[in-house]
Formats: sequence, structure tokens, C-alpha cells
Amino acid sequence: MIITINTKCQKEIIRIDSEEGGDVLGRIEKSIEIKAPREKVGEMLAFDRLLEWSEGYKGELKSMEYTSEVRKPKDKYRVGASAHGIPKKKGEYNFEITESLENEKLTYRGYGKIRALGTYILEPVEEGTKFTVVTDYEMPWGILGKILEPLFIRRVLEKEFERDLKNLKSILEK
Repeated sequence: MIITINTKCQKEIIRIDSEEGGDVLGRIEKSIEIKAPREKVGEMLAFDRLLEWSEGYKGELKSMEYTSEVRKPKDKYRVGASAHGIPKKKGEYNFEITESLENEKLTYRGYGKIRALGTYILEPVEEGTKFTVVTDYEMPWGILGKILEPLFIRRVLEKEFERDLKNLKSILEK
């Protein structure tokens, strides 16, 4: 399946061959059960809340600001909502929501050091919410990225995702 999207927050069209193994070099999927309702978990998925629980973004960004208009809290989760991360060093970090089902699913495209299509899935479970994060990512370094991805980058990202999920759980179960 080929998905081609041209959005406000990117300068070029990105092609993702998810089934043919083209440009997408990696996929990470992690889940955790959180003793909190989906609504409470969903609130933490706003772009301006990511720095509260995501170690990766905390390490890279000073702040995150919406670039789309936000008049009411629900605007942060609507399709087309976009944000810009202010980096600690050089670079650009831009995000845009491409799919949103209130307290069920949120999909976004992120453009920074790596390009990613991330999806957050919230499912009710007996004691709260099962939170799953799925990320397809593309490395910007051509053949070097293809070599480094399975040896180093995937391991680092998987550990980072696990820390992020534990941080989110800790915050929400207080």
C-alpha cells in the first residue's frame, strides 16, 4: 500500500510503502495497561503534553507549540491540528494529526530527525485502558540508515518507547 500525503507541516511529499518494504525501515509497537479511564489517557496525547511523559521528546525539544488554531481543548485532537517543536539544538520538528477518534485512536505524522507515522490506540480493559503506540518510521540517512536501523536505532527507540509508556502510566496512576 502506498500512501502519499502533502501537508502544511512538511516541505515535500513523503511516500510510505508499508506492505512492500520500500521507504519504511522500521516499525515499533508497544502496549501497556493503565489504571485510568480512556478519557484521562487521551488528554495526555495532545502535542503540548508530550514533553510531560516522553523522554525522547524531552531530550530533543525545549517546548512544543500549536501552529494550528486552538480555540477549545478538543481542537488539539482534531484532524489537521499541527504543532512545532522548538529544538534544544538544530533541526525542525513538526507534527500533524491525520486521524482522530475521540478517546479511541489518534494518528499523526511527525517530521524531525526521522519521519514517522505514529498511532495511539486506547482500548478499554477491566481495570482501565490498554494504551498501544505503533510507529512506522523512515530514516533520513539513506544506506547508512538502513545499516544502522536494525543494529542500533531500533533498540534505542524500543527502550525509549518502553520508558515513555512507564512514565505515562506513573503519571496517570498517581
